[in-house]
Amino acid sequence: MFGIGFFKGQPTDYVIKYVSGKVRREGPGLAFYYLSHHTNVVTVPTSSADADFVFNEITSNFQAVTIQGQFTWRISQPSTAAALLNYAIHPRTRAYLSDEPGRLPQRIRNILQMETRTEIRNRSLEAVLAESQMMAAAVLDRVQDEALLESMGVELLNLYFISVLPAPDVGKALEADYREALLRRADEATYARRAAAVEQERKIKENELNTDIALEQQREQFIDLEGANLEREAIHRGTAMQREAEFRARAMELESAAYADVDPLKILSFAAREVSAKIDRVLLARGIDAAYPYEER
Repeated sequence: MFGIGFFKGQPTDYVIKYVSGKVRREGPGLAFYYLSHHTNVVTVPTSSADADFVFNEITSNFQAVTIQGQFTWRISQPSTAAALLNYAIHPRTRAYLSDEPGRLPQRIRNILQMETRTEIRNRSLEAVLAESQMMAAAVLDRVQDEALLESMGVELLNLYFISVLPAPDVGKALEADYREALLRRADEATYARRAAAVEQERKIKENELNTDIALEQQREQFIDLEGANLEREAIHRGTAMQREAEFRARAMELESAAYADVDPLKILSFAAREVSAKIDRVLLARGIDAAYPYEER
């Protein structure tokens, strides 16, 4: 009404009130009344923001790589940023009056790409692929230490390289090389396993052969021992039989000596009687009577 309005800034916005081209008030989250015909309002966001990037660079061995990443930044010096870019807004719609605020992330990307290029050109393709996070840390440290964004009133908070990709044909070649290396290691592992199996089989056969040899030696020792035992038993039997024969011969000599002075006819009669008695005992054992040998008893 009558061109009078009320503006209330956000806590994360740095607000600058211009009246007739001169700064009247400035600070975070200001609230004030204004006359629209001679007042300009500038709001510079001071909260952190994320931005993505994609860089195409060349390594030290002339190989193309594509780096995709993200960085986090914030405007740490709102007055400096407002002096470089037009952050003026419409007080009621809060829309920027120009597209200049959107240029700031691109300017940050340009500085990051220059510093990233320095890191990549000092490394080979293999090193770039293996040291992406190391490069990101180096770029972040250099930007912060050298205050490369200070002239824009910007502070870089974080930097990440999400992916580093070579050219498609080079990537396939690297994949093939790595795949072949893996297959070679797999073959070596297979050969080593086979060699170990052969070695174990050889040890098993060697143990079996040693066992057979030991058993054969034990069998020969048993045969030798058994032969020695049989030989000793034969010697003992021979000695016993020899002694028995000697005893019998001695007994016969003694018996003959006992009958030396007896009449031979008496000896013959005595022998006949002994034979007859033995025959009777045999016949009786068979159930035959000596008086009637042809009749059953």
